[in-house]
Amino acid sequence: MCGFAGQVRLDGLAADAAAVERACERLAHRGPDDAGRWADGPAALGFRRLSILDLEHGAQPMRSEDGRYAVVFNGEIYNHPALKAELESGGARYKTRSDTETVLRLCARDGAAAEARLDGMFAFALWDAQKRELTLA
Repeated sequence: MCGFAGQVRLDGLAADAAAVERACERLAHRGPDDAGRWADGPAALGFRRLSILDLEHGAQPMRSEDGRYAVVFNGEIYNHPALKAELESGGARYKTRSDTETVLRLCARDGAAAEARLDGMFAFALWDAQKRELTLA
């Protein structure tokens, strides 16, 4: 079972990436296979990974190609294959086989409506750098 942590500052100061990293170190037992972190201004996300799907390419936090979105995700999206096919038919070119990429791409395309389309058990945090907005599901 993976784990993630994050911080969003509402006072305009930069997020404390070191604090997020320390929080993720405390989650090492939940994700011994990999760790990642990302920070941008008031937001920082960290991740501990237990590799199950896409062992080589599922690193997190995962960022959108344009850099607008960053996501950390834990769980399983049962309808991932169908959503992936839909996104690919609309022109998406996947870099991974991970359902994390589906969450990222669906949220980038559909905004808050994306969550209702996800069938599974999951938790995620998505940062929108353009809107300076955090979505938690």
